[in-house]
Amino acid sequence: MNIGIFDSGIGGMTLLHQALVSLPNENYIFYADTDNVPYGTKTREQVIALVDDVMRFMIAHDCKAVVIACNTATAVAAKTMRAKYQIPIIGIEPAVKPAVAESHGKRVMVVATPLTVKEKKLKSLVERVDDAHLVDLLALPKLVEFAERGEFSSDAVEQYLRDRLSAYQIEEYGELVLGCTHFNYFKDSFQKILPAGVHIIDGSEGTIRQLARVLKEQNQLESATVNEQKNDTCVRYFYSGRELKEESELAYIRQLHERLEKMRRL
Repeated sequence: MNIGIFDSGIGGMTLLHQALVSLPNENYIFYADTDNVPYGTKTREQVIALVDDVMRFMIAHDCKAVVIACNTATAVAAKTMRAKYQIPIIGIEPAVKPAVAESHGKRVMVVATPLTVKEKKLKSLVERVDDAHLVDLLALPKLVEFAERGEFSSDAVEQYLRDRLSAYQIEEYGELVLGCTHFNYFKDSFQKILPAGVHIIDGSEGTIRQLARVLKEQNQLESATVNEQKNDTCVRYFYSGRELKEESELAYIRQLHERLEKMRRL
């Protein structure tokens, strides 16, 4: 059986990449809904309908669990999907709690899509963990657009981030929470702009640990002995239902994994 991982676009590759590092003996379906990216500027109703379509696709492709590798889709649709479908659905949310715990009194910046920033789920999370009122929320919609066209490190990206952060006293911040999986591609650009010592945190590792816990509880976690001959064919990639098979497309996927590995090691 497969583990399904999906996002509105290539941002979800962040979680797939972490899953391949942490759970290399599993088989994966990766689904980027590129026909409908971005989700973060759509209505709640639109996002729920799109996520429902992807869930049906995942079930039809023999998935034993699904990871919603999109903060917006998790915030808007995860609860509805769990009520509708029987398989485990693992969501991702901004790592606000660990960021606040590690901030040592410095401010915490959470960057996300416009819809995630507006959603009650994120605001409720902040209210629960931010007793000292250290957290600020900032929408960075253009960063998704940069990511989807493969522009990860450019003058335009850097200027956009400088412009969006210019209203804040960035020397007051100790933690930056990446509240959109697309944003993980830009860790080096953030590091250029932020003061030295600012900790950049995302929810990828925690989400994959939760996936592993759920699979283990259900005795569905693959052991190393089952698939000793694993290679890179353990992932099938889809763009809005169309499987990627052209060498040029798969070469780009490999480039994205190389970029994510570089960002993971920063």
